[in-house]
Amino acid sequence: MKKYFKITLYLAIIGLVAVVSVNYYVKSSTKKNIHHSLKRFPKNDVGIIFGAGIRGDQPSKYLKDRLDAGILLWKAKRINKILLSGDNGREEYDELTVMKKYCYTHGVDTTKIFIDYAGFDTYSTIYRAKHIFNIKKATLISQEYHLNRAIYIGQKLGIKSVGYSANKGEYSGYKYVCFREYGSIFKSFLDVFRNREPHFLGNPIDINGVSNYSKEDKR
Repeated sequence: MKKYFKITLYLAIIGLVAVVSVNYYVKSSTKKNIHHSLKRFPKNDVGIIFGAGIRGDQPSKYLKDRLDAGILLWKAKRINKILLSGDNGREEYDELTVMKKYCYTHGVDTTKIFIDYAGFDTYSTIYRAKHIFNIKKATLISQEYHLNRAIYIGQKLGIKSVGYSANKGEYSGYKYVCFREYGSIFKSFLDVFRNREPHFLGNPIDINGVSNYSKEDKR
């Protein structure tokens, strides 16, 4: 029994060292690509906004601040198009309808809004941005805790990525999501290593073509 305990302990230590090392590598290699203001912010054709929860027909604070940041970048002409990516896998939970209507009611030209209906996680969103929308450069819009991971995935999958921090005020559970991010970063490192393919792919959508924003939603 003592032997098995030692083996378990050693494996736990090795796992902890691996997680910490990967997190240090990802964060140190991407922090220079995170921006906090429009000053000297590079222009990109496409900005990607990641889903972050809804409350009924309204975005959560996390998501609202991401959407507001994306709208700000679009109105400031730092991005030309917005790709919204989120979870609409259940009839009672549809992030994307909330996201696209929010952008529309806040003045974004719907011909400049593209929709990724299968962005169920960050890796899937970026993989699909590369392989479905054929995006080669992008501005990634999210809270700062999430941007290191998103930029890392983008860089490894062949999208030249910069991040724009959507942090604004305080967030419920922010310390928890920052802690949880250690595991998420390590999982993303493994996803990149094994070149994981998302469950849903589908037909290519030309990011330089006609928007796939449904006309029925312009109400």
